[in-house]
Amino acid sequence: MDRKIIREILKNITLVGQLGLSFIMPILLCVGLCWFLTDRFGVGAWIYILGFVFGLGASFMTAYKFYMSVVAKEEKEAEKNKKVSFNKH
Repeated sequence: MDRKIIREILKNITLVGQLGLSFIMPILLCVGLCWFLTDRFGVGAWIYILGFVFGLGASFMTAYKFYMSVVAKEEKEAEKNKKVSFNKH
């Protein structure tokens, strides 16, 4: 296989992994905070629903920002590789 193809495959695998982590980590952090609040201060179990909703919102926002940064990087690379031609007839 060509090295360029292998590099693209590894790049895409890491991007998918990063996207998955950006979906899961905010939810886990918010639910972990809810567990701490329930354990430490005796807050009711309703707080888990609130934490899950906030975690879900944060994960979508983080994934959206990650997606936008990847798109911007791809556009920048496309601009760099674009050939300039002054002969448009």
